[in-house]
Amino acid sequence: MTPTERTVFRTCPLCEATCGLEITVKDGAVARIRGDRDDVFSKGFICPKGSTLKQLHEDPDRLRKPMIKRDGKHVEVTWDEAWAEVERGLMGVIEKHGRGAGGVYLGNPNAHNLSPLIYNRVWLQALGTKQRFSASSVDQVPKQVSSGYMFGTAASVAIPDLDRTNYILMLGANPYASNGSLCTAPDFPGRLEAMRERGGKLVVIDPRKSKTAENADEWIAIRPGADALLLAAIANTIFSEGLVNVGDHVRPHIAGLDVLPSALAPFTAEAVTKAVGVDAETIKRLAREFAAADKALVYGRIGTCTVSFGTTASWLVDVVNTITGNLDREGGVMFPTPAAGGPTTRGAKGTGKGFQIGRGYSRVRKFPEALGEYPVSVLAEEIATPGDGQIKVMITAGGNPVLSTPNTLALEDAMKSLEFMISVDIYLNETTRYADVILPPPSHLERSHFDLVFTGFSIRNVANYSEPVFERDPSQPDEWEIFLKIAGIAQGMGAGVDPAVVDDFTLDAFIGSIMKDSSSPTNGLTAEQIREQLDATGARGADRMLDLMLRTGPYGDGFGENANGISLQHMKQHPHGIDFGPLEPRLPEMLRTVSGKVELAPPALLADLPRLEQSMHEFDDEQLVLVGRRHLRSNNSWMHNIEVLVKGKPRCTLQMHPNDAARVGVKEGEQARITSRVGHVDAVVEYTSDIRERVVSLPHGWGHDMSGTQMNVAVKRAGVNSNVLTDHNEMDPLSGNSVMNGIPVTVSALV
Repeated sequence: MTPTERTVFRTCPLCEATCGLEITVKDGAVARIRGDRDDVFSKGFICPKGSTLKQLHEDPDRLRKPMIKRDGKHVEVTWDEAWAEVERGLMGVIEKHGRGAGGVYLGNPNAHNLSPLIYNRVWLQALGTKQRFSASSVDQVPKQVSSGYMFGTAASVAIPDLDRTNYILMLGANPYASNGSLCTAPDFPGRLEAMRERGGKLVVIDPRKSKTAENADEWIAIRPGADALLLAAIANTIFSEGLVNVGDHVRPHIAGLDVLPSALAPFTAEAVTKAVGVDAETIKRLAREFAAADKALVYGRIGTCTVSFGTTASWLVDVVNTITGNLDREGGVMFPTPAAGGPTTRGAKGTGKGFQIGRGYSRVRKFPEALGEYPVSVLAEEIATPGDGQIKVMITAGGNPVLSTPNTLALEDAMKSLEFMISVDIYLNETTRYADVILPPPSHLERSHFDLVFTGFSIRNVANYSEPVFERDPSQPDEWEIFLKIAGIAQGMGAGVDPAVVDDFTLDAFIGSIMKDSSSPTNGLTAEQIREQLDATGARGADRMLDLMLRTGPYGDGFGENANGISLQHMKQHPHGIDFGPLEPRLPEMLRTVSGKVELAPPALLADLPRLEQSMHEFDDEQLVLVGRRHLRSNNSWMHNIEVLVKGKPRCTLQMHPNDAARVGVKEGEQARITSRVGHVDAVVEYTSDIRERVVSLPHGWGHDMSGTQMNVAVKRAGVNSNVLTDHNEMDPLSGNSVMNGIPVTVSALV
């Protein structure tokens, strides 16, 4: 190897799989990216997206300098100019309208980056507004709400033990295209294939014959949005046929089991069959197979969440897992022990404050808060509706809500009325074009990385830390410095505030909270001694905070209390990661419910069953409904400016069953108009028999034909924005999640 060539190992930050990468750098540039064969978790696996970090880093459209809007156009400025404008605009609105006039939207990339995961709370608290929104309410929040009610925290999600199971009933997921979701597992498809090779069975429930369904033992084409009814009928069958077997380990820690048989009595296989679109005998067979299987699990993901009964379906997934003895059991669903700790590892074990929503209500429609935020479906009205608390200044971080959230046209109109807007983003995209200031964080290859979120959803207890591949330009602040500078300005410290000062204050507050937690190992040290040890490493910002989390986490060195424990320095010595072993049973210590039990029949979920029962009689067999779809080379809306990922046959097509196309008079390869209650788009029709009749499909995250952006690759393959069709009035009432699947539409030929 020549002196100008080096190899760096890091974790891919582009999806939940957390695959290890081997990056060869030659003459100061990335020469090659391939899977890290020595990574303890991914073992060399890599998907097409991971190899494009080079193109993302080198993308000429990626912002390297801040931008300010002047005379309607964005121009590059210095960081000092940008911060002065942030102070002028942000504080001007706060002084005029109060802190309640601030609004925040956090996008999906925040979950993949270390700095926002640590510091978002800091700048949000500094801003002082309750008007918080994120991509969670168009994705996974129903699962976190149901898990919170059952297990005590929104982070207490039961994870499929993929590598040891023998039967998977999969609903609303397509891991062959998108890998796992709320299930961190590199090479998810390979793990499914390994299960089948050892004699296991994969059953996929989906309106479309997805790539995953093609590789399954059985595909069942359900009606969109009927997952909760199907699961209720499976549970009903298990109860009525005496197939319940909770298991000796779990039974003492369950509350509400006796309530469920009568609560689910209306949902017989015969009663739901028409609404579900699956015959009663098939439903009963699935229930019997699942109950009889050795090591089985139900896995439900985004398709089960982005519907009107998202929270109820998510709850019933865990009900079925529990009543068949597959909760907290090898080969069933289990709870990870993340290295940096989390809500299920901190504080008193086996009990807690429990979970609730509704600590606040949106201003206009009075929709309850969940997970500290309001449904993004109400964002447009909160900006557009006059009155006390109307959003006048908006901060977006790593998100593109114009493409990713309901009723795009209404949100666009609302954003035009903002008095000031700040975006932290690497692109001038469909949303950030409305920003008065855009603050670009450094490239993914110029930041350190650790998956704080996804280690908590992992099928194996592992940890990987990645150092930056390249040094930042001296003028480019680190991502944590950007967020803490915003926090300082929001607190009135001015544009010249030193983010390191805010960081020191934040660290001291975190150390103080750890000192109050008797479960945290600190080796009897004082707060000052802990701070001294942390500072001695030379780490600052996100890395220093991570060091504190690791050292006081489940495998940490406890600042000397555990000689074999980990620290940030220890992680740096293991560039391929550390494997702490397979998931292990954690009941009851991981529970944080008030009762100290698994709440199998939470009152909020039981109260939704009459609505679910009513839905059996409220569907229209003749109505066309729209569902989304994903692709292996796509990642929501933000990887469409990478040529190698978007080249080839256009993917933003309207998939239809030929019988439906003939019925409405549209032809393959020609444009058709898709119309919902709130809007319409035109897309090319693609015939496929691998979709249930009366169901049509458009992919999510496209529509890059809007003026004022700077994404020259994406605009050439713009596609259409499916969220023009998504109805902002349609939400899951238990979580506020948007209904993104099963949207009633009409399809007609363009004249």
